[in-house]
Amino acid sequence: MKPDTYLYIFVMAAVTYLVRLLPLTLIKKEIKNTYIKSFLYYVPYVTLSVMTFPAILSATDSIWSGTAAFAAAVLLAYRRKSLLQVSIAACAAAFLVELILV
Repeated sequence: MKPDTYLYIFVMAAVTYLVRLLPLTLIKKEIKNTYIKSFLYYVPYVTLSVMTFPAILSATDSIWSGTAAFAAAVLLAYRRKSLLQVSIAACAAAFLVELILV
């Protein structure tokens, strides 16, 4: 490897470490602001959604089957079906759309 590669890896490691370390060292007392607390409450859900949504659309050969699976999952989740029912319906929707398209 080139010497620059080690520098890049070190900088990335330092930035990643600082992003995790600074909030722990700078914020010592409890957060009492309700707006900030509600914002921080939703951060894990938003992060998971941002990472999952592109994977849903690109998991199959066609974006249409991914979209159909996503729509089926959202519809059944909105109707408060179980996780097993939602995942089976999403898989079935993606499979059926792939059968139609191929």
